[in-house]
Amino acid sequence: MAVELGDVQETLLIPLLGRALDAEAKQSILGDQKAVELVDALDYDFTRFRGPSLMGSVLRASIFDQYVRDFLARHPDGTVVDLGCGLSTRFDRLDNGRVRWFDLDMPDTMALRRTFFGDHDRYAMLDGSLFGEDWWDVVSGGEGPVFLLSEAVLLYFPDDEVRDVLRRWGARFPGSPVAFDTGGSLMMRNQDRNAVFDSIRARMAWVCDDPSSLESLGLKLRESRDFGRAQASVARRWPLKYRLFASAFRWAPFVTTYKLNLFDIPE
Repeated sequence: MAVELGDVQETLLIPLLGRALDAEAKQSILGDQKAVELVDALDYDFTRFRGPSLMGSVLRASIFDQYVRDFLARHPDGTVVDLGCGLSTRFDRLDNGRVRWFDLDMPDTMALRRTFFGDHDRYAMLDGSLFGEDWWDVVSGGEGPVFLLSEAVLLYFPDDEVRDVLRRWGARFPGSPVAFDTGGSLMMRNQDRNAVFDSIRARMAWVCDDPSSLESLGLKLRESRDFGRAQASVARRWPLKYRLFASAFRWAPFVTTYKLNLFDIPE
């Protein structure tokens, strides 16, 4: 199947390949066999992607997965909204049989996604932008609170747009947790040295050196992690080489510049 996506949307293929490579590894972190099926089905030159960002996307997914697991442990009937989902298989990995789940992305991405996934009673795919508001009422009104998740998406947009949408989420979803990643100045200055960007046009734009600075937008930072500070339950599932890397470079600026954050929106 041919792939026709916008510049930012094309970046979804990077974590897809990362999850597929992980699934084929001797010790898989995510065990995402669906990602292998998708890579095999798509008419796309995945050899364009190389470098540590592929496995970095798997480590990132495992940390965000745990944020969702913890939420569902407290709120098994809650709602999860994956904003800019791409070809994520997170619902398949984390479905507890009770959660109400929405995946949202741009129409070109969702047209591709619908080739491989289908809606059902607790799962729905939505066309739209995370910067829009048309999905707000759709995801509200469930049995439990709403968890907003956006992985590797906000990074690609200007600071004013990101801050505006975070402020609006803070006003619209009181009591909700929000998880997203941030990149510091060092990461942004050096992104062209990242081999995974050699063959795509999209570049990251939003610089955030201190996630706690976003509390002025109506959010409360609960925790901020990086690859050297994954949850203990998550790090135990990583292959030894990644655990050794995380330990050896725990304080290295190229590790600490990239954060995976969990915020609360106060009631």
